[in-house]
Amino acid sequence: MKKFGILGLLLPYLAFGSGGESSEIASSGDIAFMLFCASLVLLMTPALAMFYSGMVRSKNVLNTIMNCFIVIAVLSIQWVLLGYTLAFGSDIGGGILGSLEYFALENIGNDGAIPHNLFMIFQMMFAIIAAAIITGAFVERMKFGVLVIFIVLWSTFVYDPLAHWVWNSDGWLLKIGSLDFAGGGVVHISAGIAGLVGCIMLGRRKKLNQIAPHSIPYTFLGGILLWIGWLGFNAGSALGANEIAINAFITTNIATASGILGWVVADYIKHKKPTLLGAITGAVAGLVSITPAAGFVTPLASIPIGFCGAILCFFAITFLKNKLKYDDSLDVFGLHGVGGIWGGIATGLFATSKVNELVANDAAGEGLFYSGDFSLLGVQIIAILACAGLSLVGSIIIFKIISLFTSIRVESNIEESGLDSTLHGEIGYRGI
Repeated sequence: MKKFGILGLLLPYLAFGSGGESSEIASSGDIAFMLFCASLVLLMTPALAMFYSGMVRSKNVLNTIMNCFIVIAVLSIQWVLLGYTLAFGSDIGGGILGSLEYFALENIGNDGAIPHNLFMIFQMMFAIIAAAIITGAFVERMKFGVLVIFIVLWSTFVYDPLAHWVWNSDGWLLKIGSLDFAGGGVVHISAGIAGLVGCIMLGRRKKLNQIAPHSIPYTFLGGILLWIGWLGFNAGSALGANEIAINAFITTNIATASGILGWVVADYIKHKKPTLLGAITGAVAGLVSITPAAGFVTPLASIPIGFCGAILCFFAITFLKNKLKYDDSLDVFGLHGVGGIWGGIATGLFATSKVNELVANDAAGEGLFYSGDFSLLGVQIIAILACAGLSLVGSIIIFKIISLFTSIRVESNIEESGLDSTLHGEIGYRGI
């Protein structure tokens, strides 16, 4: 059986469909490591809320935080009831979707070197952060109820199938040899495309040229906590305290540092001033870019991956967005969509069995720079298009259906007054 990627690494230890029974004895070290990593990934969502909220006006800070926070609640329930089984249940045909065998966590046990229910809760945190990322594109103008409905539907009909395609042993993208170590396509490309669709359908905010971040230090703190949480996001995707986890930790940290430098250089060339907001944005660009490649590339390769990722994201945010005039409020597409696309391509260039022997077992072989063969790069491009395509079509359909029953944007007077006081009945700061 071919084994690579998140689920592939788990397959030797789990007998899915039989309550997770296995003759392997669970390693307490691996269990402790995975519980810690799951906690770090959960930390990413409130960290993202802080990162986002510093970049909005003070009258919308609580709504921006609440948009991320509510995702934890609704998707925890959705994942337990339906999401996990659609993503990781046995295939019901064509590598498209999982069966209902794990509905409400039926048939999931504790046995195995990596317990099945531990894998489930780790993956829950991925589903949560993917949906939370999207909210940044909609801030300061989307109805709260519409956001909640969209997130639940998007997770069910876009994220869960994508997780099945890429990480389930029967998923069609996994079978053709695509590599996505920690969610470059499943999480970041899909979220970036959904954010782009939503912000275009919502329309631009009023007086856009007068909008500025209200607390860059707040954004910086959120970004640093994201960085810390991301180490669990990527290293934990090795599903054990092993050499691959160490490599993923190292490449993640190096790519982030490289992303900071890339953005600062671009900032200085364009504006003649290095900015703190730019530096922390570059860190996130580096994190996104390395995510699909973290367990497949060398530390040396993570330097150009992070640096180029920051440059490409900088271009998307400072040029492409202005050229096309869409109001992606907090640059969800520019950071996560573009960074995820580059990360998927970079995996096709730099992946090597010298880091992870599973790459050698991949049907598409090693990356272009090691094999001289375009096979893996071609497969990666197919996976990128598939992830973007499903999120694009799914997001459009979901928003269109919701708009049949209600408008998706708040009224003009609410937008002018601020969403904190009008939608939530509270304000973030007194005297401002």
